[in-house]
Parts: sequence; structure tokens; C-alpha cells
Amino acid sequence: QVQLVESGGGLVQPGGSLGLSCTASRSLFDINVNFMGWYRQAPGKQRELVAAMTSGGNINYVDSVKGRFTISRDNAKNSVDLQMNNLKPEDTAVYYCYVDYQPWGRERKNVWGQGTQVTISS
Repeated sequence: QVQLVESGGGLVQPGGSLGLSCTASRSLFDINVNFMGWYRQAPGKQRELVAAMTSGGNINYVDSVKGRFTISRDNAKNSVDLQMNNLKPEDTAVYYCYVDYQPWGRERKNVWGQGTQVTISS
């Protein structure tokens, strides 16, 4: 019922910045979001949670990106965004957005974005 479309990935030099956007096909308010997050998976490694935001506004980041990444929600654009600054080679990965939601009066669901490649290289 809800689809997520990611954009903003690409190639950037160390120290550069990228902004990722994850746009939902439905209003974030209408689908009653419980949790939103950005994950990443580097080659040969497990997928890890990078940044998360709950419906109550609580935000958490993995230690390796604190002070560099910022997650935000934009209800007007139906999106959850990730601003990445001072990028490092170890940030190279496929980034996935994730939304856990429960439409009013209906069962809880979750959905993943298709993934977008972020490559940090000099």
C-alpha cells in the first residue's frame, strides 16, 4: 500500500556532502508512522542502522556518523531525509530507508526503499 522511493545517491570525494531523500507514496501523517530510519550495507558486511527517528521525535545515530549525519522528516513532502556531511570512505555503502507504520485502525506494517548507492572515493 505504501512505497518508498530513494534519491540522492552518487559519487563524492572524502569530506564532501550528499543529501538522500526517501519519498513515501502516502502522507506520513495518514499512515501513522511509528519509526523511520536509514540503514546501510557495505560490501561483505551486515546491514546496519545509521539513523532513526520515532514518531515522538526521538533521534538516534550510530556512533560512526554522529556529528556528520542528520535525519529529518518532512510531512509536506512525505519524505524522510538524510543529510550526510564530511563523508569518509568507510561511509561507502548502499543506503536504504525504512518506515514502520500502522494506519489508523489497521495492522502494523513496514516497508523498505529500493536502496541507493553512495560511494566515497578520491
